[in-house]
Amino acid sequence: MMSLADFSEKQILFIESKFGSANSLQFQNDNILYKKDYRNNNRISCYKVFAIFIIGNCTISSVLIKKCKKYGISLFLLGDNFECYATISAGLESNFILRDKQYKKEDELSMAKILVKNKVINQFLLLREKGFQMNFRDRVIELDRKLNRIKDEKELLGMEGNYSKDFFREYFRSIGWIRRAPRTKFDPNNVLLDIGYTFMFNFVDALLKLYGFDTYKGFYHKLFFQRKSLSCDIVEPFRCIIDRQLLKAYNLRQINNDDFEYKNGKYVLSFDKQRKYVGIFAQAVMDNKEDIFNYVRDFYRFFVVEKGDFPEFLIINKK
Repeated sequence: MMSLADFSEKQILFIESKFGSANSLQFQNDNILYKKDYRNNNRISCYKVFAIFIIGNCTISSVLIKKCKKYGISLFLLGDNFECYATISAGLESNFILRDKQYKKEDELSMAKILVKNKVINQFLLLREKGFQMNFRDRVIELDRKLNRIKDEKELLGMEGNYSKDFFREYFRSIGWIRRAPRTKFDPNNVLLDIGYTFMFNFVDALLKLYGFDTYKGFYHKLFFQRKSLSCDIVEPFRCIIDRQLLKAYNLRQINNDDFEYKNGKYVLSFDKQRKYVGIFAQAVMDNKEDIFNYVRDFYRFFVVEKGDFPEFLIINKK
C-alpha cells in the first residue's frame, strides 16, 4: 500500500495533445518519454509518477500500459472536452475483503449525513473567508438540527441541493452568477466548474482505486448504470477547492470570457485556450493532493480496519 511519504514525492502528469501534431507516450529505461512530432519533448522517471491524464489524441503502446501497471501508474484518457472516456487503472481490484465489507456496509444514511455536513461546513468556511456576515456556530447548529430530521437519502439530497444553491448565489455573486447547471455548458462559469470538478473527480477516483474500492458502489449516491457512485460521494467535501479556485482565478483576472465560443446553444472553450484553464484547476488539485490522499487513506481504515472516525476535510488555511 502506498504511504503518504511515497505519495508526496509523486506527480500527476497532464498531457495536452495539440491538434495537427503527432503525440506519443513511450517507455524507455524506467522513464516515460513524451514525443511530439516524433521528437523527444520531455521525460520523467516512472518512480515519480502517480497518474497520467492525456487530453486529446495520443499514441500509447501495450508496452507502456504493462509498465504503468508494474509501476502503479493509472492512465486517464480524456477527450478535448475533458470528458474521461477510458481509464487504465493500476489499482487493487482483487481486494475482496474490502469489497465484501463495502457491499455489506450498514447505516449508509449516517455516513451520508457526515459527508454532507462536511461539504456544507466547507461552504460556510468559504463564505466566511470572503467576508459574508453570519454566525458560524448558529449555522452549524441549524445544520445539525436539519440533518437529525432527515429520514432517507432523497431528503438529504434535497437539503444538500438547497444549501448549495444558496452558497453558489452568495459566493459567486461578484462574477455574475446565474445558476448551477452541470454538464449543460449553460455559461462560462458552469463550463469552468465542470472542468474543475471533473479533474477533482478523476483524482479522487484514482485514489479510491489504489485501495481497491468498487467505485460504482456508493453509500450516498446509489447504484446507477455506469455511474461511479462512490467517487461521486467522496468528491463532495473537496468541491470547495474548485469553488475557491474559480473565484481566485476571476480575482487574478485569469479568466477571459472572450476565450469561450457559443455554439449550438452552449459555451465551449476555443481549442487554443484549453491549456490555460486545465492548468488553473490542475494546480488546485496538486496543491491539496496530500490532504485528499490522507482522507481516502482514513476512509479505507474506517471501512476495513475499522479504526478511527469517518474522515473529515476542512478547507481552513488550505492553499
